Amino acid sequence: MAVVAQERPAATLIEAVPAADPAPLGLAAFALTTFLLSGHNASFIPDAVWIGLALFYGGLVQLLAGMWEFRNRNVFGATAFSTYGGFWMSLGIFVALVLLSKNVAAAVTGPNLLNALAWFLLAFAVFNFYMLLWSSRVSVAVFGVFLTLQVTEILLAIGFFREAHGHSAWMTHAGGWAGIVTAAVAWYASAAGVVNGMSPNPVLPVGSPIWGNLPRLSRRTSPMPRRTEV
Repeated sequence: MAVVAQERPAATLIEAVPAADPAPLGLAAFALTTFLLSGHNASFIPDAVWIGLALFYGGLVQLLAGMWEFRNRNVFGATAFSTYGGFWMSLGIFVALVLLSKNVAAAVTGPNLLNALAWFLLAFAVFNFYMLLWSSRVSVAVFGVFLTLQVTEILLAIGFFREAHGHSAWMTHAGGWAGIVTAAVAWYASAAGVVNGMSPNPVLPVGSPIWGNLPRLSRRTSPMPRRTEV
């Protein structure tokens, strides 16, 4: 009796093949760009060195990591990486236009530039706040990234508002140092994702969700486990 082989649909085959974890790449891109800009805000790194990184590493590369998180069915990682990829590209383009375009520079002269940056950060702080809440269902490492980032964005927003009204820049410098801490936490989470993905057992802990449980198919060794939505 002949046996007829039944072909599996191409879509099923694609879904069955696991993709590499993009979270370590996205976290590394975020960490390095954050470090350089924060070092400038803290007044020990020159300005403008971060702009190219904001466009390509923190921006484009992190956006690509977000797109691959969609492939992994990780709605949290996809939303976080894609949004902050857009954050860095938007900030980089804005500052580049201020430096290169007389029209844009004229529109944000004086305190307008500082006020614009403050509102920019405040708007992203709103997004970051609810992602901070839901990061508590991902891992301790990712919760640490969003917690320190929330502090950084709030300090910088307040600092820029203060500077726009003639006050000193000490709050902005404090936000810069908070950003250094944010970069360090993100680098740790990235390093954990890389080495844990190369090892049969976790090497660097990322911590379990603070509340709730991950779906059964999630990878607990990753800072942003796959398939965090069912």
